Amino acid sequence: MPRTCAHGNNGGRSPSSLPTITPMNACAIEFHNVHLQLAGSAVLRGVDLQVRAGELFGLVGVNGAGKTSLLKCLLDFCTPERGDIAIFDRPHRQGAARQPLSFLPERFQAPYYLTGGDFLRYLSRLHDVRPDAQAVRQTLDALDLAPDVLLRPARAYSKGMMQKLGLAACLLSGKRQLVLDEPMSGLDPKARAQFKQVLRQARAQGRGALLTSHALADVEELCDRMAILHAGRIVFMGTPAECRARHGGTQDASLEQAFLNCIAA
Repeated sequence: MPRTCAHGNNGGRSPSSLPTITPMNACAIEFHNVHLQLAGSAVLRGVDLQVRAGELFGLVGVNGAGKTSLLKCLLDFCTPERGDIAIFDRPHRQGAARQPLSFLPERFQAPYYLTGGDFLRYLSRLHDVRPDAQAVRQTLDALDLAPDVLLRPARAYSKGMMQKLGLAACLLSGKRQLVLDEPMSGLDPKARAQFKQVLRQARAQGRGALLTSHALADVEELCDRMAILHAGRIVFMGTPAECRARHGGTQDASLEQAFLNCIAA
């Protein structure tokens, strides 16, 4: 039986909004006592973190806190010195364990010689899905990316266009767990707002997302739960409201102030 994630609540959503193939509160991703060193320096120092199936989970921290390194461990790009990582209750070192994941790196760049359409078709084959023209059009519309952009080579894309292409590929993958490293980087205000709506719709369909972000206002607005990673350790995990209540200092403290108080402590 899949193990359960015991921390926090389910963000007020009913069991019917979670994947029918996964029990409520089952862990989509679990890190247990994960340690990592890079170039002789400790980057992760005993990280314990649980992400539930079907939830939007924000991972925040200052530059160099270890967020991207933690994702690299999850994806088997880095090998931890100690600890365990599970994906839907399967050890992450098994290649098949990562099958439910779709990943967007922080500095996403499609091959410059491919058109946007070629790239989406290539990723669809890798994910073994065949999105129809209507699904592609709806995804592009949701991200405010004009369909004719797919005819252009990736080398002609702006930063924002490239980010939308990467997000479209993730969404069209059909995977039930998205892993997104700074997914709103380079997006204009309209695209940011629309992407948030896309994630909410994905959650309503039972898909979850683990995302990193430097924008705490986005995390508070969007995420069911969050974790603060600081100096390689998880120093808070819970809802944004719980973070403000525990670390804000005053009743009307912002999440930004609560974050500052938390990492100072």
